[in-house]
Amino acid sequence: MKSIPFRPLRLTMMSAAAWMAQAAYAVQDLPGGPAVRQLNLHPPVTRIAQEQHFLHWMMLGICTVIFVAVFAVMFYSIWKHRRSQGAKAANFHESATVEIAWTIVPFIIVILMALPATKVLVAQKDTTNADLTIKVTGYQWKWGYDYLKGEGEGLSFISTLDTSHRVLSNSGNVKDAPPDYLLKVDQPLVVPAGKKVRIITTANDVIHSFMVPAFGIKQDAIPGFVRDTWFKAEKPGDYYGQCAELCGKEHAYMPIHVKVLQSDQYKTWVEEETKKAASKRDDPNKEWKLDELVARGEKVYAANCAVCHQPNGKGAGPIKALDGSPVVLGPLAEAMHVVLEGRNNGAMPSWKALSDVELAAVLTFAKNHWSNKTGQLIQPAQFKDARGGKFPEGGAAAPGAAPPAAAEPVAGAAAAAPQPYQVFFATGDKALNAEAQAVVAQAAEYLKAHADSKVALSGFVDATGNADQNTELAKQRAQNVAKALTDAGVAQERIALHKPTTITAGAGSDQQARRVDIVAAQ
Repeated sequence: MKSIPFRPLRLTMMSAAAWMAQAAYAVQDLPGGPAVRQLNLHPPVTRIAQEQHFLHWMMLGICTVIFVAVFAVMFYSIWKHRRSQGAKAANFHESATVEIAWTIVPFIIVILMALPATKVLVAQKDTTNADLTIKVTGYQWKWGYDYLKGEGEGLSFISTLDTSHRVLSNSGNVKDAPPDYLLKVDQPLVVPAGKKVRIITTANDVIHSFMVPAFGIKQDAIPGFVRDTWFKAEKPGDYYGQCAELCGKEHAYMPIHVKVLQSDQYKTWVEEETKKAASKRDDPNKEWKLDELVARGEKVYAANCAVCHQPNGKGAGPIKALDGSPVVLGPLAEAMHVVLEGRNNGAMPSWKALSDVELAAVLTFAKNHWSNKTGQLIQPAQFKDARGGKFPEGGAAAPGAAPPAAAEPVAGAAAAAPQPYQVFFATGDKALNAEAQAVVAQAAEYLKAHADSKVALSGFVDATGNADQNTELAKQRAQNVAKALTDAGVAQERIALHKPTTITAGAGSDQQARRVDIVAAQ
């Protein structure tokens, strides 16, 4: 019998698969919106995505043929050999022919499915000889892009959901939402067409997943690990994806926007972004003026903070307001800890990825905007020192600015707030040493002098080692500080214990992860 070469067979299968795919794409012209269009996969713009589509339709075709054949034989047998027609059941077993047939036929089918699938899987993992390498870092809840190799090397930025879309989502009125609703970002990932782009994924906090259906890529981003994938987009345009791993309450608000440009357009973009990056390289040791930092901080706030805290600083739901906040109006060290380390296990994310100038600017802006008229000026050098574990005791007022006491009454909470007393412990120890006891004594004296003041004890834990043991140690330290305060005459009802906060790597020195803060209760 004449053998059938594999290539014509595959071409025949591809033709059938292509016909089925073409018929499926026709549903996109039907009325009904996204619910109908989701019947098919996203139109592919890379060779890998095209191969994935072929595999999808080929295997669907094979499964359909098997389904039809098996049920056709079954229904025919039931109908043809029914008792009412006098059919008598055959009595046979251990048929060698049947045994061989139902072993060989499935084996051939599996091979036909496995060969092209293996080829595609191997190609998906071949990240060698990339023209451009980009590190993608998942944050709660945004994406960070760092161009590591190739044209554009050295560029780095954070991509966040467009503020207007978040405001629209919060309003609940999405009837007239734009076509790119919850997909528009402030700064998309830009790549050249026709170039192999290697994507290296990792994460800063929890597991995320970088997925762009049009490219046929989906790669998990795992803290402490590096994974990679690649794509080569053949067609310029805008392509969208989303985090495909449930990563927290803002999971729905971290879209992916990839803009594919022609080679000459990409070169122009790189030149423009390089100039912008050069202009943003600020000297953290420079002495800034209040109005300069406020103006810079307004832009940083709009790009990073306004999504949650709202442009008016009032917050929303569980997200606390910044306007009139005791933390913002209070001592500088506590606010610096918050933006560098985050709070509530990531509900308030760490912003240490921002530069020292950006952090100083946004905190100065928050302390001098809305009804917050503290007159405080935070220099970038202070954040530079804080990253190394050296936090200030308070904040400096800008030259010529009105002192905090002259602020509006809303800042009264700050006037009554105690200093953020920091009680440090030895590694692995929960007992208060002499230095720690002296700090607690200072806090107790303040509280006895201010009978209406209440405090919260915030323990901190290191992100390394056994998480349960670290958390338990932080709780015991906070409890011992609370006991020391009550022994000094502070009423128990004036002391609140907060859940320990994890300090991720790079947020500060090891000493900062071995402390309990005594701060004004909110």
